[in-house]
Amino acid sequence: MNSNNSRRLTSLAAGLGLFISAGIASDWPQFRGPERTGISKEKGLLKEWPAGGPKLLWQLQGIGEGYSTPAIMGDKLYILGNRGMDDEFVLALSIADGKSIWSARIGSVGNPNQEPPYPSTRSTPTVDGSVLYALGSDGDLVCLERAGGKVIWRKSLRGDFGGKPGKWAYAESPLIDGDTLVATPGGADATIIALNKKTGDTIWKSAVPGGDAAAYASAITFEAAGRKQYVQFLDKGVVGVDAKTGQFLWRYEKTSTGPANIPMPVADNGYVYSANSRRFGGGLVQLHATKDGVSAEEVYFERDVPNTLGGQILLSGLLYGTNSRGMAVSDFLTGKVRWQAPGVGPGAVQYADGLLYVHGENGEMALVEASPDAYREKGRFTPPSPPKHVRPREMAWTYPVVANGRLYIRDLGTLWCYDVRDAQAGR
Repeated sequence: MNSNNSRRLTSLAAGLGLFISAGIASDWPQFRGPERTGISKEKGLLKEWPAGGPKLLWQLQGIGEGYSTPAIMGDKLYILGNRGMDDEFVLALSIADGKSIWSARIGSVGNPNQEPPYPSTRSTPTVDGSVLYALGSDGDLVCLERAGGKVIWRKSLRGDFGGKPGKWAYAESPLIDGDTLVATPGGADATIIALNKKTGDTIWKSAVPGGDAAAYASAITFEAAGRKQYVQFLDKGVVGVDAKTGQFLWRYEKTSTGPANIPMPVADNGYVYSANSRRFGGGLVQLHATKDGVSAEEVYFERDVPNTLGGQILLSGLLYGTNSRGMAVSDFLTGKVRWQAPGVGPGAVQYADGLLYVHGENGEMALVEASPDAYREKGRFTPPSPPKHVRPREMAWTYPVVANGRLYIRDLGTLWCYDVRDAQAGR
C-alpha cells in the first residue's frame, strides 16, 4: 500500500510499547489464536470499558476488502485483502501505527459470480517462525517470507489437486502441525491434503468418501479413540482423517446443510462439537475406537445452543457463543442451555482474561463476563466511521482479535486498533 491509497490513521498514541507492562502478553499467530480455540492466555486487560469504548489507537481504511482476521506476531500484523477481482494480497502492517510494511499479491478472487454475492478474501494467514502461509479465495496457497513477502513456494488447490470449493470459494485458514501443512481442496481425489510445510511437497491426499466440496471452516488437530486426527467441517458434514496417513475415519452429518458449514469444530476429551446457524443448532459426537477405525456416536443435537458462524468457546465444560437471538451458554456434554441474552445479537467471539469479546454482526463490540450464571455486560461501543454494507444481507462477520494488549476489529476494508490494557493491573 502506498501513500496514495485511501488511508486514515486516527488517535495515534505516542510512545506506546509493544507488550503489556503489567500482565502477560500473547501473540495471535493464526485464525482463532495459538491453539485454534479462540482462547487467549493474555492477562492484565481492562475488566470494564469506559463509555464509548476503550482508547482508539488507530483506524486504517483502504486495506482491501474481505473478512480476514489479523495474525499478530511481535511488532507486525498480517492480513489478507483484495482490490477488485484480480488482486488478492497479503498485507504486513506495523502494530504501532498501522503503517504498511509490505504487500504481496497471491492471486485473484475466487468464484466472483457467486450468489448471494460476497466475493472477497476470507482466510487468515498462519504465521510460523520466519514464514507465513496464506490461502487465497481462489485456492492459491503460498508460503511467504515474513521479512518482505517473498514467495518461497506456491500451490493451487484447484490446479494441483483438482479442488472443488463451495459456491463462496475458499475460506480456510491453513493449519500447521509440526512440519505438516493441512489444507482442504475438496473434491473426489484430494478432499484434504497434507503438505511438507518447507517445500510444499505432498505427504498424502485423503479421498474422503462422497468427494465433498470444501466448506468454509478450518481444520483442527485432535487426538481421540487412539488416533491423532485432523478434524474438518466439509460440505456434507464433519469428518476426521488420520493425521499420519490421511485415512478417512468418521463422519457426522446432522449439523451440515451445505452452504453454511462455517464454524470451526470444537473438540475435547474424545468429543467433537459442530454447529450450523442455518439449522439453528449444534451437535456433539463421542468418538470410539472400533475394529475398523473410529465411530462417531451422537450425544445430542439441540437448537438453542451456541451455533452461529462466529464460532464457539469452550471454558470449564461450557460452550459460550451466540445463536440467532444473541448470547448463549450451554453445557458442552449435555447441550443444556444455561442462559441466553440479546447482547449485541449474533456475532463472533474471543476469550481473554475472564471476558468474552463479542463482535456483533450489527457492527457493535461488546465485553461480556464469561459467567456460567448470567449475562453480565462490561461495556459496548460501535467503532467510528464503519464501512457501508451494500451487498444483500452482508454484515460485520469478521472475528475480533486480542493480542499484546490490543483489540483489533475489522469490517470489510477498515481496521481498528484499541488499547485494552489495564494500566492499574499488578500495581
